[in-house]
Amino acid sequence: MPTYLSPGVYVEEVASGSRPIEGVGTSVAAFVGLSPVGPLNEPVLVTNWSQYVAAFGDFTDGYYLAHSVYGFFNNGGTAAYVVRVGGGDALGATQAIGTAAPVEPQLVAGEAVGLGAFRVAAITAGSEAGGALTVEVQDVEGDTERFKLVVKDGEKVVESFDASAKKSARNYVVAQVKQRSKTIVLEEAAAGAQLVKPDAQAVTLAPPAQVPAPVAARTGGSAALESGQFIGDSADRTGFGGLEAYDEINMVAVPDLMAAYQQGLIDLEQVKAVQLGLIAHCELMGDRMAILDPPPGLNARDIRTWRQETAGYDSRYAALYYPWIKSFDPATGQTRTVPPSGHMAGVWARNDSERGVHKAPANEIVRGAVDLELQITRGEQDLLNPIGVNCIRAFPGRGIRVWGARTLASDPAWRYLNVRRYFNYLEESILVGTQWVVFEPNDQSLWARIRRNISAFLVNEWRQGALFGQRAEDAFYVKCDAETNPPESVDLGRVVCEIGIAPVKPAEFVVFRLAQFQGGGGDLEE
Repeated sequence: MPTYLSPGVYVEEVASGSRPIEGVGTSVAAFVGLSPVGPLNEPVLVTNWSQYVAAFGDFTDGYYLAHSVYGFFNNGGTAAYVVRVGGGDALGATQAIGTAAPVEPQLVAGEAVGLGAFRVAAITAGSEAGGALTVEVQDVEGDTERFKLVVKDGEKVVESFDASAKKSARNYVVAQVKQRSKTIVLEEAAAGAQLVKPDAQAVTLAPPAQVPAPVAARTGGSAALESGQFIGDSADRTGFGGLEAYDEINMVAVPDLMAAYQQGLIDLEQVKAVQLGLIAHCELMGDRMAILDPPPGLNARDIRTWRQETAGYDSRYAALYYPWIKSFDPATGQTRTVPPSGHMAGVWARNDSERGVHKAPANEIVRGAVDLELQITRGEQDLLNPIGVNCIRAFPGRGIRVWGARTLASDPAWRYLNVRRYFNYLEESILVGTQWVVFEPNDQSLWARIRRNISAFLVNEWRQGALFGQRAEDAFYVKCDAETNPPESVDLGRVVCEIGIAPVKPAEFVVFRLAQFQGGGGDLEE
């Protein structure tokens, strides 16, 4: 409290009693998968397709990550974190389970040449006579730490890297070459050596004695793939375990889990282990949902067996969509069957933007889907819907639509996706919007302010149609008083506020009952 020592007029700024709660975002996705290039196990935020291509490359045969991210943005997604756990050539291959760090290159392809504190060697021959390549170090104007590493075949520039000699930099030269180069390998000349920017110079690399055969993109990086690389570790910031550090993520998908299964790198038991790990991650965080893909090529009977017997998942934080969808592949100009998780994440984001998270993300068109792997009949969906398999169906004249909105929970209270996701939204919004309460005097005045702020937030939600009830009193209640905060609780430094809400449930089964009646329509007109 200020001290007044002399007569006069004093103007002071005081905080108002109202501290509005703002709703958090609900449409940030995370994708974990394989790509030919890009940083390993480093979540990269992309907000459009061009940013993804710049960081991770274009569509690649054998991988589904690019198709899923493309489907996400095509269906209305706006922001996504992408985690690359493998893929690419041999230099981008990853080690065994638990260590998703890049394998150190061995300078055995050609004769190694010193380049400052580094050694560089060619892995391919040049087209000029003698087959030699030239590596140049060029200064960047106005920057003493960055430099350009240019690989030339004669006078033609074949590769260029904007790099730094600092290990802590995101553009560390060794990492840049390891992830992107198809012509050279680079490593530190000696472990523990002081790394400084090489002097501007040019070195000529002798061609390898035998040029190695090119490695196909679909097999090179995946050869060392293990199921544990998808799971990763939160301490090492690898796999989807590393996503624990990003609170804004609301949905997670691992589309390339099925790419690894199709290539025979993992079996169905490992698929189940990864999906269980993804569900456990979402349950631990409590603010995100797992979007699961089924194995490809399953008919309605097989998917029912897989769901009930093989997988047997039971979680309010996961959703399963079936079947796979067929979308146009710009890389080949043909239709390609891809897992549905990326497109479904985009549908969720579009639904949240246009209608709100309280509305079930169903009866929505799947943009970019030209066909389905299997056409689902109504009788088949009668068997799949009760066990939490959300079907994607094609309707004549209405296109391909999402025709299910259920979680994988056996608890009827959490049966519907919109209810679970809406509670995630409310919990996170209230959590973020009430941080000011911490260390405030724990008395009736604080309890009243808490009731007022949370009630104001929920009234707006009710007015937007997110809560059920003709009056606000029927839609929610907020209780924070002496009953929820007895003296013994106050002495422990606790403030307990009890909130009850009545969420809207989707009209999943619409029934019109028609009956015959005798008599004219005169009574009806009256």
